[in-house]
Amino acid sequence: MTARTLTTEAGAPIADNQNSASAGVGGPILLQDQQLLEKLARFNRERIPERVVHARGSGAYGHFEVTDDVTAFTRADFLNTIGKRTELFIRFSTVADSLGGADAVRDPRGFAVKFYTEEGNYDLVGNNTPVFFIKDPIKFPDFIHSQKRDPFTGKQEPDNVWDFWSHSPEATHQVTWLMGDRGVPASYRHMNGYGSHTYQWTNAEGEAFFVKYHFKTNQGVRSLSAEQAQELAGKDANSHQTDLLQSIERGVYPSWTLYVQIMSAAEAATYRFNPFDLTKVWPHSDYPLQRVGRLVLDRNPDNVFAEVEQAAFSPNNFVPGIGPSPDKMLQGRLFAYADAHRYRLGVNHTQLAVNAPKATTANNYGRDGLMASNAYDRHAKNYEPNSYDGPVQTDQPLSAPLAVSGHVGTHPAPAHAKDDDFFQAGELYRLMSEDEKRRLVENIAGGLFQVGRDDVIERNLAHFHAADQDYGKRVEARVRELRED
Repeated sequence: MTARTLTTEAGAPIADNQNSASAGVGGPILLQDQQLLEKLARFNRERIPERVVHARGSGAYGHFEVTDDVTAFTRADFLNTIGKRTELFIRFSTVADSLGGADAVRDPRGFAVKFYTEEGNYDLVGNNTPVFFIKDPIKFPDFIHSQKRDPFTGKQEPDNVWDFWSHSPEATHQVTWLMGDRGVPASYRHMNGYGSHTYQWTNAEGEAFFVKYHFKTNQGVRSLSAEQAQELAGKDANSHQTDLLQSIERGVYPSWTLYVQIMSAAEAATYRFNPFDLTKVWPHSDYPLQRVGRLVLDRNPDNVFAEVEQAAFSPNNFVPGIGPSPDKMLQGRLFAYADAHRYRLGVNHTQLAVNAPKATTANNYGRDGLMASNAYDRHAKNYEPNSYDGPVQTDQPLSAPLAVSGHVGTHPAPAHAKDDDFFQAGELYRLMSEDEKRRLVENIAGGLFQVGRDDVIERNLAHFHAADQDYGKRVEARVRELRED
């Protein structure tokens, strides 16, 4: 078999890829060595800025198959027929650590799914927890700053982490999740995924419903204790990536069953707490899980950088029949995610193979910019409306309109009859076994006792007392023991 000729990026053949051009044997290297300069310049630019959050991740391809009829609630085409399959790509990730961090750490996990539907790509961007730390996106940059490396010490600081939480009582529910047994999944395959936010479904008759997504792992939930996680992170920083890669290569395809909770628009208006508050769950006793379908991962990416690192998920990528809700955190992310990708990957990131639609074609008037595709009709106009048969609007909204009222201004989240920052955290605590409570208290106290300021510790203890008296007493007692040692 004849070997292919090595070339420059411009296609010219390369004579010597082992030795740089120099001024005589042993002399200084020449600036005219095009191959050397091209290789070094490209190498310097091989990496793009890592994600501010969710930097460390793994991904895989698969499909989603509808198993149950949900057409009474949504006209989304990819959900309209039992047995219908849609190709997808999923990215799992840790949140706070950098690209070089370990997988087995106590941190929420990103659970982002890109459905390549016949009506365009639908991105469902969630976590492995059904709630989050805050309910308003204006606090998000401050929250992340408090959780990531301190600008002076260059490391994560317990003072920063717990100081922010002490000023954010609404975080108590998510802190209880994070510090509990599910805070460190054994692998990406052994954790649930949640849309977390509330979304809107609209059916063919125009009726609106609010939904929450639940992906239940069919492998069973498995988690690591703090001691197991510390040991595994030291032995194999890539433990979750290794597990996902090898399981798919062996043909042991991980899968999840998708369920939804469905609330009518009328019920949302009078529900006992704000159903659009990301720090709260909808009790299953009020809104039982309804099965939708099965998600299966069966193919690994060929190139992690091209397909995982450059995968771009945006919650504003909706399809007909699915839309946003008044969830403030979701509203903020509708802008923030897409804007982050424009910064990291460029304005044409949706033309990359992993992000481009597969079951349909993108038709719009976006042109030019860095790395623009040339796959346009050379005579096509770049404005709309036009008289040259360019793509036109459908006049059919993706989802039902949301009613608004009141005055423009900065408003706190609307309070419903039973809204409270602590009640659901207390309910979660009371659901735990005695051993689970013991581990939860140990995990919280192990971080909180390291905080240098007494007032920060006291504010956090007050949150746990407000959630449940026993919860608060145990955490307080253990923190004091650790501080006295």
